[in-house]
Amino acid sequence: MSDDGHGTVPLSRRGRSAVLAAAFLGLVFDGFELGLMPVASLSVTKSLMGEAFTPSAGGDWFARYTAALMLGAAIGGIVLGRFGDRYGRSRGLGVSILLYSLGAAAGGFVTSQEQLLLLRLFVGLGVGGVWPNGIAIVVESWPAASKATVSGVMAAGINVGIIILSQCGRIWPITPDSWRWLFQIAGLPALLSLAVLAALPESPQWLARRRGGVTEGNATPSPSLFGRQLRRTTLAAILIASIPMVGAWSASKWMIPWADAVAGPTDPAYKAVTQGWWAAGSLVGSFVGALLAGWLGRRTSYFLISVGATAATLAMFNLTAPLEPGFHPLVCLQGFVSTLFFGWLAVYLPSVFPVEVRATGSGLAYNAGRFVTAAGVLAAGTLFTVLGGDYVRVGSLCSLVYTAGMIAIWLEATPARQKE
Repeated sequence: MSDDGHGTVPLSRRGRSAVLAAAFLGLVFDGFELGLMPVASLSVTKSLMGEAFTPSAGGDWFARYTAALMLGAAIGGIVLGRFGDRYGRSRGLGVSILLYSLGAAAGGFVTSQEQLLLLRLFVGLGVGGVWPNGIAIVVESWPAASKATVSGVMAAGINVGIIILSQCGRIWPITPDSWRWLFQIAGLPALLSLAVLAALPESPQWLARRRGGVTEGNATPSPSLFGRQLRRTTLAAILIASIPMVGAWSASKWMIPWADAVAGPTDPAYKAVTQGWWAAGSLVGSFVGALLAGWLGRRTSYFLISVGATAATLAMFNLTAPLEPGFHPLVCLQGFVSTLFFGWLAVYLPSVFPVEVRATGSGLAYNAGRFVTAAGVLAAGTLFTVLGGDYVRVGSLCSLVYTAGMIAIWLEATPARQKE
């Protein structure tokens, strides 16, 4: 197979399809992990606390589990993104999937909340590493004309996983007496990780850059993310990626424990159905978001998404409530609008960093927000307790984080065109 004139030998159609399938499945199971505790948290906490359980404690532990996952994902995204730049995207992807699978499976055997909290941190390491390595290998393996479409497919993968999880919870309700099976199922992707590590083709661009570095005796070092060339790009990318991340976990995710608190005593499957409605909207939103960046331009599309996410989240918490006829349609709408961000990011982040630091830069930008999110979720948990367990007030106040996106996007630095 001939190269493209830059020393890069393109993958065959079969190779590109294998890369897209592996990265997509990695993100599907990533979504399963991300959606697991919102739908299972109250049942797990009731089971492990027994008679000591209170509604306020349920909200507080939901915040702690989420913060642990976000902190782990922030660390994993940065460390495993760097791992992918140094040792290869396919290796970084395989190791990330293996980490979250093993951590999830172990969660089915815990005997205390503290044990589960530590495991959620471990799961987060793998969750954070999948996105930068998966996005990088797909973008670098597919032709430029296909990048918006495949980026949209990748962004949708997480929400496919959440839909699968919601259907599992609808068919087999998650209760204080029956929840460990869910964690054990979440360990099955370990089989995918072994296949990725053993057989997935490597990124042609990464291989070409590696060969170039070897033949030149590593004379040209990789650019620093905080050096003069990339500093403004990196800082802007971190800010732009952090806002939807903080908004998603400190605001919109509260609708699931809210649904469980209201409907759980009479309908244990209602929370899973609620998550399914949200994931259905998110599935479409994450795909469309990748296209909007091209249709409307990066800045205009991000600004409008910020406006829409603020309005939709406020409407979800204030214009309806669990068990009311309009609740699930508004949940679906909020899922659609708020996840337009993530399809947008799937196109934007890989495009602003050069190949040498693409996984590191994307991982840092995408996951740095999770450090803030961990703190934000804990603050929301404290706010939840202070407000007496009022889901409406907590969700409404936290939704205002999306308004910051209306300002942040105008600080974006348009990078110089990178040679691939």
